[in-house]
Amino acid sequence: MKQIITAKLKLITTPVQFAALCQMQLVYRDALNAVSLYAFAHGKTSNVTKLHKGMYAELRARFGLPSQLACSVERQVSATYKGLWTKLKKNGEHRRAKITKKRFKGLDQPPHYSSPTVQYTYERDYTMKTERRVSVGTLNGRISVPYQGYEKHLALIRQGATIGDAKLWYDRHKKTFYVLVSLSIDLSEPTEEHVTEVVGVDVGIRYLAVTSTSTGTASFHPGKWIRHRANHDARLRKRLQQKGTRGSKRRLRRIEQRERRLKAQANHCIAKQIIRDHPHALIGLENLTDIRERTKRKRRRRKKNGKGHEPVSPKARKANRVYSQWSFAELQALISYKAALMGSLVIKVDADYTSKACPMCGHTEDANRPRKGLLFACQNKRCRYTLHADLIGARNVTMRTLLVRQDWIRTGCLSAIPDASDKEAKAARLRRYVELRWSPEVTTSLRSQTGGR
Repeated sequence: MKQIITAKLKLITTPVQFAALCQMQLVYRDALNAVSLYAFAHGKTSNVTKLHKGMYAELRARFGLPSQLACSVERQVSATYKGLWTKLKKNGEHRRAKITKKRFKGLDQPPHYSSPTVQYTYERDYTMKTERRVSVGTLNGRISVPYQGYEKHLALIRQGATIGDAKLWYDRHKKTFYVLVSLSIDLSEPTEEHVTEVVGVDVGIRYLAVTSTSTGTASFHPGKWIRHRANHDARLRKRLQQKGTRGSKRRLRRIEQRERRLKAQANHCIAKQIIRDHPHALIGLENLTDIRERTKRKRRRRKKNGKGHEPVSPKARKANRVYSQWSFAELQALISYKAALMGSLVIKVDADYTSKACPMCGHTEDANRPRKGLLFACQNKRCRYTLHADLIGARNVTMRTLLVRQDWIRTGCLSAIPDASDKEAKAARLRRYVELRWSPEVTTSLRSQTGGR
């Protein structure tokens, strides 16, 4: 099993090298925009061959790019257009299914590249040298620059980790260049015998993560302070944008990435703590594809004549902003790669009704979450089970993960992610989930069927 990580190497440049790298970045960005305009004018094509035939000579002559960097520009623009076409296709499916009414506008104009980040290909545009030096390509040839970095990443480079492509990135605040190098590490894939624990993780906004083991041990990772800080930054940005002075624009530039860095740091700490508390575990995560479309607040129809729609309320706009900035995918990705490094396995299970289904009796309805709060109260008169709603979700994820592990032992094949394209298979899985019950007897029975662990 291969795990890819990114090593961030700080370049110690001289003034001449600094100027050469700056020039390289600006020319590369201009080349990206030129190829983007060409692709847009020729049917918004994402075909690399067409872009190569139409723009390669101009990239070499007009911009002075080396051959490999010219090809990298074409591939990067092609990937951008492929992503936009995929989003357009998905938007069409959502509009036909009446999930959304908005039309995707990403292809109305040619994509514009503003970030001066350069894509380097290993052993063509850059190479790693001895004595902690890296040779990177510029418009005037190669330059050899010393670098610094995280000691564990430097040790991986010395030990012969597979080195992939890299990005030349400039930190404007620190006025420093970095090379972001992709490292591929060979890891032994854990077998069923090495898995000693099953953990379910429920991600959310009020609590960024809630975990539950098959024995009932739970942990909560609150995110209230993150949400409050994000709301404060949103109000601050709104005031500065309305002011429009030179000082307000300088302040906006200083705080533009502060919220993203804060959330990334919180997600790193949470993922590290979860993996440290549960080594050699089978960790179940929710498959939250298209969650933003399902949770988005929509405009309501007018009550008087039924024509038109009411404007979205400020409260609904605030909720939409909070959901749009919810970094659940980043947290799940951090858990996945940290788990692989620690000898654990991560799988995804269906997220349907995990916070609405009672784990004790199986009763499922929206009323089990009164006012969509943090209290879960089963409406089944024979059950009336009450617990923290996010812990209910974590326990349901745990039971579904136990079921996947049971199938893994029986068939010898582990399903890392559920097949969402087959509706019949998904319906069969949901019927199996309805039969699951959370109780010491049933949990012990499932654990005994999975090897007593």
